[in-house]
This record gives sequence, structure tokens and C-alpha cells, in this order.
Amino acid sequence: MHCNLCEDRGIILKGEMAFPCGCNNLKAAEKLIKNSQLPQKLLNCTLDRFNFKYYSKNCFDAQNRISHFELAKRSYQAAAEFINNFNENPNSDGLLFTGQVGSGKTFLACCIANALLSSGKMVLFAVVPDLLDKIRSTYDSGRGAEDITEFDIMDAARQVPLLVLDDLGAHNYTDWTRNKLYSIINHRLNHCLPVIVTTNIKLDELEEYLGERTTSRLLEMCRPYRLLVDLDIRVVQRKEKDIRV
Repeated sequence: MHCNLCEDRGIILKGEMAFPCGCNNLKAAEKLIKNSQLPQKLLNCTLDRFNFKYYSKNCFDAQNRISHFELAKRSYQAAAEFINNFNENPNSDGLLFTGQVGSGKTFLACCIANALLSSGKMVLFAVVPDLLDKIRSTYDSGRGAEDITEFDIMDAARQVPLLVLDDLGAHNYTDWTRNKLYSIINHRLNHCLPVIVTTNIKLDELEEYLGERTTSRLLEMCRPYRLLVDLDIRVVQRKEKDIRV
């Protein structure tokens, strides 16, 4: 039965908080959200909350002279189209959001995740450094046989219908790191499973960090979009909160 209160999400959004709804969709929604590993704070990321006021019409991308505002519009539209396309075709091309820290990349990626979770689709949200740390932790000799294994983590990332890889940043990538990411990306490419990626690495610098194989596959399976701001959105929002208080 359709719930008009939560729109079948199983949760009700109020301001920056998410609350469980009492409808029959709650248990299914709770399971999807729990399995998605989306942090509580990011459950309120929806396209109607994406605020264009943080993107200047008078600041331009030095590479193509497109305004920050226009870049945000294009990225927003790409996210909206992906949601619609994925609901019709779960093998759609993915998206690669680039831009500096605090430009709204993660927010937009989570808008996609939340929209698809609300329609009953399976999504996995993984912060790349955390994902790699989880894999490393499985090598601990003191772990029990019943604990989660490297295969469990890798298989989930490979097989889930939609994977969000957040903060594929300019970290110190070793051969081990690159091989793990390549394994995930290559499997998803071969099985036509899309990925949404956020990174502060410029497109022409990706290969330096990820290697040629992974970069080539990412660019084959994802359409790139760029988000730019003249001020970190999180810093601006912090100041706005302080003023209100």
C-alpha cells in the first residue's frame, strides 16, 4: 500500500533529520538503508534540497569558461536523468563527479542513492579510504572464522546493482590499492553495473593516482561532470548556522 506520508521511503525527512515512518514499508526500507551503508547524516540528501545559491554565476572554470552555476545545473540534470534512466535500465552509464572539497559532489551522489533506495533499489555507499581499511582489517590474524572476509567486502562492491564510490581522492595509492579498485571497477564494467564516483582529482590527473587500467575503465563506464565553488559549501553552511544561532 502506498504511503503518502513517507512516499514509500519508510522514513520521513524533517529538516536535517530522518525519522522512521509507521507504515508497512518501514522494515523493507530499513533493510535497504542499512545494507546501503549510507551514514545517517546523508539520508536527507535529495534533489529538492540541492541549493544552487552556493554556485556563482560570475566565477568560471578556467578550462572551459563555464560558470560554476552552469556546471552545477549540468551536474544536477545528469543526476536527475540517471535516476530516471536507472529505474528503466539498471545498466545505464554511471557518473563521475569531480571538483574540489566542499563543492557538493557527495551530496549529489547521495541524492541519487536516496532516490533509488526510496524506489526499492539496492545501493551500496562506500567511502574509498574506509572501504580499503575494511579490506585490510580482514587480514588481522586474530579475527574469528565467522567474521566478514575480504571476499565478502569485495563481492558486495562488485555485485550490488549500484555502487557509490565516494572520495576517490588524491590519496597515496599503492599497487595493492590500485589492484583492489581495479578488480571492483573491471568487474562492474564487464557486467554492465554502473558506479557513481566522487573525486577531487582532475580528469587529466586520474591516471597518475589510479593507474592506466582503472582510469580507462572508469572513463568508459562513467560520464564526467564537474562541480566548482569559490567557497567550501560546508564552511558557508557552518557560518549560516552560527548567524542563525
